[in-house]
Parts: sequence; C-alpha cells; structure tokens
Amino acid sequence: MIRKKSSTLTTAADEARAAEILGRVRRMEVRTNRLVNDALAGRYASVFKGRGMDFDRVRNYVAGDDVRTIDWNVTARTGEAHIKVFTEERELTILLLIDISGSSDFGSVESSKRELAAEAAGVLAASAIRNRDKVGLILFTDEVELYIPPGKGRMHIMRLIRETLFFSPHKKGTNLTQALDFANQVLHRRAVIFLVSDFCVGTPIEDRLKPLLTKLQVTSRRHDVIAVSVTDPREESLPDIGRICIEDAETGQVVELDTSKAQVREKYQHQARARRELTANKIRSRGIDLLECMNGENWMPQLMSFFLKRRQRSG
Repeated sequence: MIRKKSSTLTTAADEARAAEILGRVRRMEVRTNRLVNDALAGRYASVFKGRGMDFDRVRNYVAGDDVRTIDWNVTARTGEAHIKVFTEERELTILLLIDISGSSDFGSVESSKRELAAEAAGVLAASAIRNRDKVGLILFTDEVELYIPPGKGRMHIMRLIRETLFFSPHKKGTNLTQALDFANQVLHRRAVIFLVSDFCVGTPIEDRLKPLLTKLQVTSRRHDVIAVSVTDPREESLPDIGRICIEDAETGQVVELDTSKAQVREKYQHQARARRELTANKIRSRGIDLLECMNGENWMPQLMSFFLKRRQRSG
C-alpha cells in the first residue's frame, strides 16, 4: 500500500499562511457542524447505520433459511447444505474519494469546486463521526496523491478538511478508475464510498465514461458507492463579454470563443447540459446513486432529499 506524504508547512515564512489555513479550516468546521445540527440530525444514521454486515460463521441449512446465503463451497465439500451467518456491523467505514485535479480549482463564484467538495466532505465526515463511524480520505488526480486511513474524532475531521482544501497535488489530470482501484485495495470490509468529482472525463465522453462505469459497477458489488458531482455555473453557461480564451486546467488546451454571439453561447450551454445529463444518466443506469451540487448554491436541500429517498427506498 502506497501512502504519500501529506502537505506540510514547516518554515518560519509559512507561519502566516498556516494561521490563515487554520482559520479557514476552523470556520469550515463550524459551518459543517452547524449544517449537520440544523439539517442532518438523525438522517445520516437512518440511511447508513447498520447497513453493513460482517461474516460470523457457517452453520447447517434449516428449512426457511434464505437460499441466497447458502455457502456453496462448504455445501459441496460436506455434501450437506450450509449457509453463511452474518452479524450487523456496529460501525461503518466511510471513505471520501475527492478529485483534486486541475479543474477542481475553478470557481466563478466566491468559492472553488474544491472548496465545495471540502464542505460536502466535512458535512459527511461530521455526520459519520457523530454516529461513531470511521472516516478515511483519498485525494486523487490521475494518480492517488494522498491516503488517510479511516479514523475518528474532531481533530481527524479537521485534518480531512485541511488536506482537502490545501493539499498541493503533483499532477493535474484525472483518473477516476485508478482511485477506485486503490480504494478497493485498502478497504477489506464493506464500506460507504463517496466519490466526489466534477466528472470531467474528456472527449469523446462516451468512450471515456465506459471504463469508469465498469469500475463503478464492480466496486458497488462490494461497497455502497455514491457519486457526488460538483459543478460551477460558468461550466453551464457563458456571459456576453466578447472574445475570451478558455484554458483546460488539466490539459492546457486553449480555445477562443466569441461570447458576443448568441449562437456561440447557446451551443456552449447545449453541449454542457448534454454532457452533464449524459454523465448523470450513465452513472445512474449502473445502479449508482448520484448527488449533484452546484457551486454557489445551497446544496443542503438536495442532500436532505437524497438521504430521504434512500431511506424510503431501503424501507
């Protein structure tokens, strides 16, 4: 297992920056705790608590047992039907997979998509910690940049928020399948995985989505996988501001657009909406839940509605 070094601030020249970082982390911790208190009290537990199961033992089959729990290997070896017995987990493991590629630093409002991802991660982590669950973190670009094993406690949450906000990645690209592969390697028990990304997989989009969709489906057989999409308003539409150059934050490719032309703005909006809808529909078609968050908007109602729908479905 590869665990890369965390970002550190060690020199005297970094003291002011460290104070700024600590202040922002504390402010975000206060905000996420308030959001959990005001909106999510009890909802997290009702959706996720007790969903995981641990293998306990094998025993002889008794009439009325669920045939889906039959252990066919033991049955074949002994000549008698045996079933697997499971016990409910007392705690869950939550793993946050957060995309910190170049595109995550974009933001046309007060915050960037990365800050939005950090806030969402803080809310989920705070909810998990209150229910005595463990929370881990994977930050990734086109490689795994940082892995923090699941842990508990307030200081642990603050570290997760700090790293999500300020970790300096080595790469700019995105490789979602590699991040999921790494998660499958380090998770030895069933877990809840939140994959937080803008899902900018490049073009042609359908070809680029195929390996991700396959990996999501494979991972969902072992874990409860939830995709969280973070987008920005300027990725959906352009203002009329004349000629502009748009640079891809991950590839460096530059495209010039004349936004004074209505047809250019309309084409951009149509393509952006079609790309987002295609990605969302493809992810959901594989049985993966998707929560969509827009930068600059209040995303808590969507999260509460999302939890409510999952609770109703499981009930």
